[in-house]
Amino acid sequence: MAKRSLTVAAVARIKPPATGQTDYFDKGYPGLALRVSYGGSKTWVFFYRLDGGKLRRLTLGRFPAMELADARTAWQDARKAVGKGENPARRKPVAADRFAAAADEWLKRDQVHNRSHHEVKRVIDRDVKPQWDGRLISSITRRDVLDVIDAITDRGALTYARRVHAHLHRLFRWSVGRGIIDNNPVADLPKPGAVVKRDRVLSDAEVAVAWKAASQIEWPFGPLFRLLMLTGARREEIGALRWSEIQGGKIELEGIRTKNGEPHTIPLSTAASEQIESLPHIAKSEYVFTTTGATPVSGWSRAKALLDEQAAKINDNRALPDWRLHDLRRTIATGMQRLGIGLPVIEAVLGHIAGSRAGIVGVYQRHTYDAEKRTALETWAQHLASLVNEKRSEVIPLRRHHKAGPP
Repeated sequence: MAKRSLTVAAVARIKPPATGQTDYFDKGYPGLALRVSYGGSKTWVFFYRLDGGKLRRLTLGRFPAMELADARTAWQDARKAVGKGENPARRKPVAADRFAAAADEWLKRDQVHNRSHHEVKRVIDRDVKPQWDGRLISSITRRDVLDVIDAITDRGALTYARRVHAHLHRLFRWSVGRGIIDNNPVADLPKPGAVVKRDRVLSDAEVAVAWKAASQIEWPFGPLFRLLMLTGARREEIGALRWSEIQGGKIELEGIRTKNGEPHTIPLSTAASEQIESLPHIAKSEYVFTTTGATPVSGWSRAKALLDEQAAKINDNRALPDWRLHDLRRTIATGMQRLGIGLPVIEAVLGHIAGSRAGIVGVYQRHTYDAEKRTALETWAQHLASLVNEKRSEVIPLRRHHKAGPP
């Protein structure tokens, strides 16, 4: 029986025996050993006695998929179970304790009803899971979290880094509550930097370019971008729009689908109604904009890049200065104000409950402004048509082969 203080380098250097197998016990971690067989395989095992009975052996994982730090974490969990009189072999598989599995469980149980569930999943899958591939969630430290967030910050995505910080804080807090881990490594960890308040408003000329660029993009994002420009709605409100939410010349969103948790009605202007009427129905899908039929559209970054590319072509090969889709809401609000529409109506169009409707006013002022919102959006649609020299009834036709099912 070999006993030594194992290191990462030492574990990698250990040679297989000529025959049989050899156990290298990790000094300072009673019962934890690296079992090396003559064939070259290396396996982490834990030897223990339950209630003073016979010696038992539990396989924790295989090296190098399970590294030294993860093996020690698994050993700690198994030893803790033995201390409670529990058989560690009957605990759930170690794979279920890995970060990826815990994150999937969190998305399923804590985030499934979140209106931005798909966006949160995309963030975790793209920017976090690859960094902690195969890691036990209990082995992730504050330093690990900082490494992920700092890498995002360093590429210039400060606001996105703050979003990742918030998602991870909730994920780890949920994991503590479920007894998966003992401590939240994000607790009291400051958010990166300060949020830069954006004030970008597209000019009338830029709005016209963006609208024309959208007409050059095929289903589903071309029509989607135009509907965003006609409604002033948030990206996810239109991106995840369901056919059942369109009724009586308006879009009716429940609180679960809005940022502030309040129901929101979006009257449809004539132009917006015509855009919707021109859209294909994907067979048996509840979503208006979908490529799979089962989920809303994804790939916003690629679609925005394509929109920018088309805009540059229309604009004498000059890209529109730094702008985001969310800037359209600010642009529409500013445009409506120039058209003489009152602030309370503009806020109602955008679905804001702060501003003029905050505090005691919001408690007693329950007027929905539905009629005023319809007039405002119709006025905005007519103004938009005048900017691009289009008749109000013009609809960009869709190619027939994109229609996957009967309406």
